[in-house]
Amino acid sequence: MILYFSGTGNSEYAAKRIAAELQDEAVNLFHKIRRNDCSKINSETPWVIVTPTYGWRIPRILQEWLSKTELKGAKDIYFVMTCGGSIGNAGKYVRKLCSKKGLSFKGCIPVVMPENYIALFEAPEQNEALEIIAKAEPVLDEAARLIKNREAYAQPAVTLKDRLSSSIVNDIYYPAVIHAKKFYATDRCTSCGMCERVCPLKNIDIKEGKPVWKDRCTHCMACICRCPAEAIEYGSHSKGLVRYLCPKQL
Repeated sequence: MILYFSGTGNSEYAAKRIAAELQDEAVNLFHKIRRNDCSKINSETPWVIVTPTYGWRIPRILQEWLSKTELKGAKDIYFVMTCGGSIGNAGKYVRKLCSKKGLSFKGCIPVVMPENYIALFEAPEQNEALEIIAKAEPVLDEAARLIKNREAYAQPAVTLKDRLSSSIVNDIYYPAVIHAKKFYATDRCTSCGMCERVCPLKNIDIKEGKPVWKDRCTHCMACICRCPAEAIEYGSHSKGLVRYLCPKQL
């Protein structure tokens, strides 16, 4: 079974492509995380967790959900991590998580996809995004082949930079950067409520027709990128930047 978390569609596309190759089920974890639904799940096929990379590790909200949720049946588990460039030393931390859950860690597979993190970077225009995705598709197909054959993914060498990024930098990055204090709605807001509906942590309330952010943001970029009026900004950095949604669907 493929379980995926996705803010703007990269990991959703990756999960569904792998699911199609394996003829397996792809389950969106959005509602489970939003509802704090940690009821046990059963699968007779290997577990495949498809996730974006946040601070060179899996998102903490996903790690928390996995820690609380009993995965029954199959013991093998693969992680497929979409990223803008690198997953750092993420494998070390998911391996520990798998060990605690009694699961057999079969590897952490990095897949470079278009950048969506417009709180700090810039997203590509559609044509460039499609080119990046085209380069990622053989990697996804190889991931599916490994999973189908029950082969472990050979972990690449980990550099000192990778170790630092996934440890010290991650520990500093989360409390310093991962918050909603800089999000705000401009006069373009139409009060449609889309931002509230797409937030996986119920971190947005609509008050007097405008979104108000609370203190549980995970920086998935769903609210700012899925706003149909492009009425949400993140400080001054996001002004004029492309809003990213994965341009390919399955």
